[in-house]
Parts: sequence; structure tokens; C-alpha cells
Amino acid sequence: MRFVWAGLGGVSLLCGLIGVVLPLIPTVPFLLLATFCFARSSERLHNWLLDHPRFGGPIRDWQQYGAISRRAKGLATVSCLAVLGLSLALGLRWQLIAIQALTLSCVLAFLWTRPNAPR
Repeated sequence: MRFVWAGLGGVSLLCGLIGVVLPLIPTVPFLLLATFCFARSSERLHNWLLDHPRFGGPIRDWQQYGAISRRAKGLATVSCLAVLGLSLALGLRWQLIAIQALTLSCVLAFLWTRPNAPR
């Protein structure tokens, strides 16, 4: 079973790393999932991810405080608005835009109701 958890952690980590480059793919949720999976498969990989200089901070903030940094909230808001703007510019059907707007609004409401990271 450890190999299954390690494999899921690796796939999640890969998706999170892709999200660093592609703005439409979330980074931190995949890193949180990778941390969860690595905690069940490999203490070494789990600790590596928690101690990572770039990714460790947001993961620890979420685990300890349920917090998201103001910068991450701002970037997520800009990304959501860009996606919605792109959909409008492409002339998608209004039903699709309405579903997208509702979904993105729920995501942003969740993000902005989380506490700010203590850092």
C-alpha cells in the first residue's frame, strides 16, 4: 500500500509543479495532497516537502493554521478573473459563463474567508 500512496504523492507533486508554470492549475492543493500521500508512504519525502524552501511554508501554514497568504489569495483572484475574462472574450455560451462565474465565486469566497498566513 505504501507504493500506492507514494505513486499518488508523486502524481500530485507533478501536478503541483505543473501548476507553478500554468496559471490555470492550482499548485498548493496538489502539494497538500502530495504531503498527505507522502505522510502515508515515505517519511523522507514527507519531510522533504515540508522543509522545501519554496513550498514548505504554504503547506505548514495550512496544516497549522488553516491559513492562506494574502499574496496567494490575490494571485488566485487575478487568475480567476483572467479565466472568466478569457471565456467572455472567446464568446462562450452564457450558460457556461454563468456556471464558471458561480464556481469561481465559490472558490474565491472559500479562499478569502481563510485567515491570512502568519508570516
